[in-house]
Amino acid sequence: MTLTELKYIVAVARAKHFGHAAESCFVAQPTLSVAIKKLEDELGVTLFERGGSEVSVTPVGAQIVAQAERVLEQTAAIKELAKQNKDPLAGPMRLGVIYTIGPYLLPPLVKNLIDNVPQMPLVLQENFTVKLLELLRQGELDAAIMALPLPDHGMLMQTLYDEPFVVAMPRTHPWAKRREIAADDLKAETMLLLGSGHCFRDQVLEVCPEMARFSSPGNGMQRTFEGSSLETIRHMVASGIGLTVLPRASVRDMDDPNGMLSFVPFSTPAPSRRVVIVWRKSFTRRAAIEAIVNAVAECDLPGVDMLALDKAA
Repeated sequence: MTLTELKYIVAVARAKHFGHAAESCFVAQPTLSVAIKKLEDELGVTLFERGGSEVSVTPVGAQIVAQAERVLEQTAAIKELAKQNKDPLAGPMRLGVIYTIGPYLLPPLVKNLIDNVPQMPLVLQENFTVKLLELLRQGELDAAIMALPLPDHGMLMQTLYDEPFVVAMPRTHPWAKRREIAADDLKAETMLLLGSGHCFRDQVLEVCPEMARFSSPGNGMQRTFEGSSLETIRHMVASGIGLTVLPRASVRDMDDPNGMLSFVPFSTPAPSRRVVIVWRKSFTRRAAIEAIVNAVAECDLPGVDMLALDKAA
C-alpha cells in the first residue's frame, strides 16, 4: 500500500470516473486503474463498482476512502511541520483573542501582519479567557491575547500594552464637560456592565466594587443593566439608559464633537488593564510569536501604553 494508491482511490471516489480521476492526478488512466486493482487485491476487497458511465463506491470502499483522506491530510500536516521548521513564519497561526480586545486590536494587527509576514495568515477565534486557555492547553490554538489577571495557566507570557479605562456617558449628561471622574463618583449612577464571563466585567467591578452589590436596595448603584458586547452597551448609553466604563482602545476620538457620547478619563491613578499574549511552552514557532508582538507594537491603538517589546515574562 502506498500514498500514491491512496491518492488515486480518493480521486476516483470524488470524481466517480476513472478517466477524470486520472486527469486530476496527472497520470494515464491505465496507470491509475492498475494501481487501484493492485490495492484491491492486497486488501482483498472491492473498493469500486465498475459499470456504466459512473463509478460508485462500495460500502467498505467508502470506509477505506474516508480513512485514506485522513491519512493524506496527516501526511500533508507532516510536510507542513517540516516546512515550518525551516521557516517558522510559514503557515497559518491560530490566534485567540478575548471579546473586549478583538474588535479594536484585530483590524490594525491583521493589516500589519499582511504587510510584514504575508506567509503567516491568522486563523482567529474570539472567546472568553477561560475558554481560550482551555483551547491553548488542548493544542487547538497556538497563542491567545487576553488581559491580566489570569488563572494559573503554566504557559509563557509576554506583555503587550497597558490600557486605561474611561467613562462613557450621553452628551447631555451633567458630567459631560468634566475633565476627569473619580471612581467613587459612579456609586450613585445607573451603570451598564458586560454579562458574566467577560473578564472586563470583573475588572470594572474591581474599579467600582459597589456595582457588585447593585441587587441590594440602598447599596451601591441605583441600577445596573447588562449588555452582550461593548458596542451594544455603547448604544444603550447613547440612548440615555446610563453610564459605562470602556477600555481606552475602544474610543478612537475622546473629543468627537459629532458623536452621541462623551468620554471622560478617570482621576489619577486611572484604572487600567494589562494586555498580554500567552502560548504553550512546547510551541516551537517562537519567531511567529515575535512577529505578532512586533505587529501589535506597530498598531495605532489610541491612549494605550505600548510595552510589546519588553522581554517575555
